[in-house]
Amino acid sequence: MIGRFRSGDEIFYGEIEDGHVYPKGGASAGIFELSELRVLPPSSPSKIVCVGLNYRDHAEEMHMEVPDTPVIFLKPPSAVIGHEDKIIYPASSSRVEYEAELAVVIGKRCKNISALKAEDVIAGYTCFNDVTARDLQQKDGQWTRAKSFDTFAAFGPYLAFPDELDVNDAKITCRVNGETRQASSTSNFIFDIPYLIEFITEIMTLEVGDVIATGTPPGVGELQREDIVEVEIQGIGILRNEVV
Repeated sequence: MIGRFRSGDEIFYGEIEDGHVYPKGGASAGIFELSELRVLPPSSPSKIVCVGLNYRDHAEEMHMEVPDTPVIFLKPPSAVIGHEDKIIYPASSSRVEYEAELAVVIGKRCKNISALKAEDVIAGYTCFNDVTARDLQQKDGQWTRAKSFDTFAAFGPYLAFPDELDVNDAKITCRVNGETRQASSTSNFIFDIPYLIEFITEIMTLEVGDVIATGTPPGVGELQREDIVEVEIQGIGILRNEVV
């Protein structure tokens, strides 16, 4: 497990073990207590590619047909926030919702990658909250405005290496104020991660640090100001944010 941290004016990556952070890559000498560092998003993406419908149980919940190919859209990097950062409820929306997701972080610049080679370009996995202004999504008939507000792409807290979790059967949960709202497993994926990487890289070049958000399970619902929303994925940890 690795994270991206700030100590004073310095930003660095470090391995996390037993509440301690061990800086990597020539960063600060010494060992930090995790509690004394600010946790940053685990990458700085040039773009965030999201999958619109990718859980069979979510499709059933929505009474929607399983798609033949992935439905994708983009979130801008200006929407990114990290663990314990605030989600800002926009004045122009009256219904903001959570969407818990597993995110893939890209480790190599890549284009036209086959599913068989997909693992070669993955840096790791993290938790993602695809925050959405649902009323604006329904009003606009397309998703850009509803998905793109500043603070609407929360991800973190850390990056789990590919050998640290089973992405084919990882439990994913969302809680609001401690109450479980979503609970599923990536075993319900319609399109697995290698296929998504092949599909997306046929369309666009992915840069180091780019994020693929792999879709949300059933139970999507509303957030209110002062809510605490948590996304937990087995083998990664808990992404926590307050709505303000």
